[in-house]
Amino acid sequence: MKASKVKYLFSLMAVMVLVFLAACGNSSSEGEKENSDSAAKDQSYTIKHAMGETKIDGTPKRVVILTNEGTEALLAMGVKPVGAVESWLGDPWYDHIKDQMEGVKSVGTESEPSLETIASLKPDLIIGNKMRQEKVYDQLSQIAPTVFAEELRGDWKENFKLYSKAVNKEDEGKKVLADFDNRVADLKEKLGDQKKEEISVVRFTAGDVRIYHKDSFSGVILDQLGFARPESQQQNDLAEMNATKERIPAMDGDKLFYFSYETGDGEATKVAEEWTNDPLFKNLNVSKTDSVYPVEDAIWNTAGGVLAANIMLDDIEKVFLSEK
Repeated sequence: MKASKVKYLFSLMAVMVLVFLAACGNSSSEGEKENSDSAAKDQSYTIKHAMGETKIDGTPKRVVILTNEGTEALLAMGVKPVGAVESWLGDPWYDHIKDQMEGVKSVGTESEPSLETIASLKPDLIIGNKMRQEKVYDQLSQIAPTVFAEELRGDWKENFKLYSKAVNKEDEGKKVLADFDNRVADLKEKLGDQKKEEISVVRFTAGDVRIYHKDSFSGVILDQLGFARPESQQQNDLAEMNATKERIPAMDGDKLFYFSYETGDGEATKVAEEWTNDPLFKNLNVSKTDSVYPVEDAIWNTAGGVLAANIMLDDIEKVFLSEK
């Protein structure tokens, strides 16, 4: 064999060896990266929250959630809790989440969670709320690592961010919030000058009528969309509570959305019918222009989470964009 041919063969073999080694190196690097990512998910981490700090050993697999808005947060991030407090409306879950909650154990209500039921589920993380369950925090902490949000308020995103950290899904959480904000931005652009319309929000219950302000669940979303509010509703608190019929003129605006906390006995519905048929109410601009819209209490108020927030945007699209 000629020397030139031998030299060529040796060169070809050397190139093949280098390619093989490079492939092995890349495969090894990818494997190491996957192992590294997996290990990162399994490492312990510490969450600062309303009651102090809590150490969590690896990504939780069995989560118990003790607020309605927290349930929605988990579902939106692809986390199905093993236990959850019952929805304020529904049997036991809101209609808009009941399909996703199949197999989830009820652990009582936000006001009275069952410690015995929670313990029986052997959770590796409990998420609750200081405003609702501060008195049983120590007992919950003896069952499993427990993280509490500070309060339940209009700005649901603050609690959502805490929950995403607690379940070790910050990236997924950021995407959920980004998707919502992008949808709001898109809707805001489509609404155009309609955002100048003053939006009034009212709630009827069996024992209380409320005129909602800006620091409510619906108020925060309307504000993010850039809507105007009637002058008396521009306050940065939850609502004017226990309103009397003399306050009906304060409900006026360009459009009025109202919801009734109907528990099944028909009492809240009766209150809503009585007030909306009152002569003072019939004299409002929103009544004369047929701009009064009944909406679901669960969506505009009670559920208080990201899934409800998206459905609320659906409602606004139907009312405003279908009129164009």
